[in-house]
Amino acid sequence: MPAAFSLVGPLDAWLRHRSLTWEMTKRDVLGRYRGANFGLLWSLISPFFMLLIYTLAFGYLLKARWPGTSGNMADFAMLLSIGLIVHGFFAECLNRAPMLIVANANLVKRIVFPLQVLPWTMVLSALFHALANSLVYVVLNLALRGEMVPTLPLLPLVLLPLLIAALGVGWLLAALSVFLRDIAQVTGVLATAMLFLSSAIVPVETLPESYQWVFRLNPLTFIIDQAREVAFWGRMPDWNGLVAFAAGALVFAYLSYAVFQKLRRGFADVL
Repeated sequence: MPAAFSLVGPLDAWLRHRSLTWEMTKRDVLGRYRGANFGLLWSLISPFFMLLIYTLAFGYLLKARWPGTSGNMADFAMLLSIGLIVHGFFAECLNRAPMLIVANANLVKRIVFPLQVLPWTMVLSALFHALANSLVYVVLNLALRGEMVPTLPLLPLVLLPLLIAALGVGWLLAALSVFLRDIAQVTGVLATAMLFLSSAIVPVETLPESYQWVFRLNPLTFIIDQAREVAFWGRMPDWNGLVAFAAGALVFAYLSYAVFQKLRRGFADVL
């Protein structure tokens, strides 16, 4: 069976190249903070400052509040934080995916190097930062609101379908961008659009019904809403919806992997 259509092909990073995947992920995470005085602490400091900026802009200046809460700034900040965590994870993958192959042309020349593991290292690196952001959320939630809901441990399960979708994005955009370099110019705009056209900042139910469909078409909206259910409201997520999302993400990931394997034959010629 061709590698592009192998059922275990997308899991090759774990079945055959686990050590390489972990080492490249670790190098990617540590390399980002190499030379910085605070090192890995920036993975905690940066999300704190970003949350502060967004809270001041939308919560204090624009007086935005979330329906169903007491209306105080702490509730708004924590709900906003969850939206930024989910979006930040996906946006990092979306923005980095087009350069995965283009920026590693030296690896393309090595016939034995498993290029298919590169999206895995990207997603795992983004997941590390999402977990760091989640730690900031937990600490701030305890400090500002003095509570931690019992459903919080379910957050990784809620993020799992999005992780699968991010892998699909990685394989697809990494392959296509070798031949269409303009993709890298579009993803930044798309990532910003996905932030402001999702429920990350704006409660969708407060919008006019004629506009709500735009926000609900954004795949991040569902994951953000479910993440808030388990991390803030203390309620169980929509399991049926998550299973459906995961199934769609799996199909997308396998198709993207097939495209990647099909196009990789021409990487060396273009690069």
